[in-house]
Amino acid sequence: MTETGTQSRAEDPLSRIAAALERLAPAPQAAPDFGAADAFHWQTAPDRLVPVPRVSRVDIGLLVGVDRSRDTLLENTRHFARGLTANNALLWGARGMGKSSLVKAVHAQIRHEGLPLKIVELSREDLPSVTRLLAHLRTAPQHRFLLFCDDLSFSHDDQHYKSLKAVLDGGIEGRPENVLFYATSNRRHLMPRDMIDNERSTAINPGEAVEEKVSLSDRFGLWLGFHPCSQDDYLEMIRGYCAAHGVTVPEDRLRAEAIEWQATRGARSGRVAWQFFCDLAAREGVRVAT
Repeated sequence: MTETGTQSRAEDPLSRIAAALERLAPAPQAAPDFGAADAFHWQTAPDRLVPVPRVSRVDIGLLVGVDRSRDTLLENTRHFARGLTANNALLWGARGMGKSSLVKAVHAQIRHEGLPLKIVELSREDLPSVTRLLAHLRTAPQHRFLLFCDDLSFSHDDQHYKSLKAVLDGGIEGRPENVLFYATSNRRHLMPRDMIDNERSTAINPGEAVEEKVSLSDRFGLWLGFHPCSQDDYLEMIRGYCAAHGVTVPEDRLRAEAIEWQATRGARSGRVAWQFFCDLAAREGVRVAT
């Protein structure tokens, strides 16, 4: 057999392998169409920004008992949308007190004011892919993006917090100027207090053992705390929902049923107020979009 024939036979398997790998390789991702919507959800496998045509949100005027946090976050977001400097924000505190609702309501208000701002929701589980997401957003400097991660927290063995630094610090390249990061959490330091205390007590150098994780919250320029609401605020939330959706019931009945509802739940919060209102509206035959 000639040398050329032997070489051809040797190359055939390599060519077939190369062709097979090319077929298996994912196609290059098309550039996101940021004009498709004002809101997107980041998904992986494959990476893509999925337009959200309708965002589930509450009108900012219906958020009761969070006036200071509302005004602070709204002003910070307004600065960013105008191209000015702004701080990343951590909204932390009691469950069901409107942390994520406030972020979405602020975005809607900024859009209502005619300022350009898009919101991109990032799941905590997808934090390891955030560098790739930032690369997409960096290519569209004509847009301003509010990157939002809801219910952010870490356990003692969770390494996702390292990916968060890419958003807050940006590494050597820096965070894109057209991206601002807002996160909500039930924990001020993003990890359980007992985990922090345990690592301090068992580490050779207690101070350094948890500094890297605890300091994550220090990287947010804004800390906005949310606390359990009073009974007056709880009732005011329900009255606001009733007025907005045209549900009319006597005040004494509304008060009695609302208090009984929160007693069965063992808590008062914006979420409990909304759940009671949905039940009340259904009993009154009023359809409410949820």
